[in-house]
Amino acid sequence: MAMTPATQHQPGTPEVPGRDRERRRLHTKLKLATQIGQGIDGYIIGGIGMAMAALTTDLHLSTFMQGLVGASPLIGIFIGGPLFGRLADRFGRRPVFLVDMLIFLIGSVVQFFVTDGTQLFLIRLLMGVAIGGEYAIGAPLLSEYAPRKGRGRLLASLEISWYVGYALATVVGALFADVDGGWRWSLASSAVIAVVCVALRGGIPESARWLLSRGRREEAEALIEKYGIEVDVDAELDESEAPAREGFLALFNRRHLRSTIFASVFWAALVLPYFAIGTFWTQVFEALNMGDNAVAALLVYSFTAVAGVTAGCLVVDRIGRRRLLIPPFWITAGALALVALWPTSTPVIVGGFLFFIFLNAASSALTAIYPLEVFPTSLRTTGVGFATAMSRVGAAIGTFLLPMGLDRFGAEFVLLVGAGVLALGGLVSQFLAPETTDMDLARAARKARGA
Repeated sequence: MAMTPATQHQPGTPEVPGRDRERRRLHTKLKLATQIGQGIDGYIIGGIGMAMAALTTDLHLSTFMQGLVGASPLIGIFIGGPLFGRLADRFGRRPVFLVDMLIFLIGSVVQFFVTDGTQLFLIRLLMGVAIGGEYAIGAPLLSEYAPRKGRGRLLASLEISWYVGYALATVVGALFADVDGGWRWSLASSAVIAVVCVALRGGIPESARWLLSRGRREEAEALIEKYGIEVDVDAELDESEAPAREGFLALFNRRHLRSTIFASVFWAALVLPYFAIGTFWTQVFEALNMGDNAVAALLVYSFTAVAGVTAGCLVVDRIGRRRLLIPPFWITAGALALVALWPTSTPVIVGGFLFFIFLNAASSALTAIYPLEVFPTSLRTTGVGFATAMSRVGAAIGTFLLPMGLDRFGAEFVLLVGAGVLALGGLVSQFLAPETTDMDLARAARKARGA
């Protein structure tokens, strides 16, 4: 459809100094606010890996409670993703974006004062709700201001932030490892990051695409003109008249079910092995008779993931979405299977895990891209929130069951299950993953549902 000059800023048009300055300022602030939000997600989840052994001793946790504490943020994400996603589609991106970070701040501080496993479980459950909200609102808001060209790299950079946050939490945890009660300081240190992020999120305007989805065209066009936002207004207005106005249940109608299944399954298959193995890395290494190297291996694990997601960010707009997703699924499944079949070979263990970590992290760049592209604006945060929840259901189950699985069946069985999950992700993606590189968001959503 044709787009009027007033409603779309094209890269080749004459520059308007005031508008370009406003656009750059907004993009910088929004990118930082979103990246730091993703970073704190990784920081909160990653911090528990280094802290688990010490807090288990201090709080006298059973194996069952260890699983609950480890899985608590993932359980919270199951609640927070759909809840905050629906709120952001109903009431707007801006207010949810700010409230979400305030929850992080409060939860981070309160962790310091826990006296038993139940308290820690409940607090980290609440923080998981906020993490689910961050996934549902942060990347979608950034995507709705992003230009069509290079959108993949911009959104994938959020995953770099996540892995950097995860790695940073590992380093902080290692620094406090020998301090009496150091796990309290390492877990509570996320409050510092949250304060910075709350300050950045003040003053960020509402999404123009969301305003269009609510029929508020004049307000949307004022923002589009002020910031030179690249938006296909006609396509957005067409989508706003679609059945997505039904709300949450629209995810399961014939129009959107394909996108809902794809986004949920591919995301779950990517993160389940990563979270489960990463949270209990020490126990996995001990089960493979390499316990003396567990701390060093966890640092390698974290920084290899940073390298992998950075590589994914650099190539996602060059090779396309499908090529970055499907082949790595099969390769990482094979890598974990090899470790399971040759658990006494140090070269196989090291090489297999490095292949798994690097390629899994590279593909995970797509978790900040694909779910945003396969749903229309009127359902975007609802769809992303639901896909986030489904991904974390699998991750929470895996994290909860892994320590018991290690005790009863051994590391080989656990790794074979992880390989099977990755293979399932590859199979589903082969048939359902659309190629949406460099497409306008509204048109990408149409392609994802086969329209």
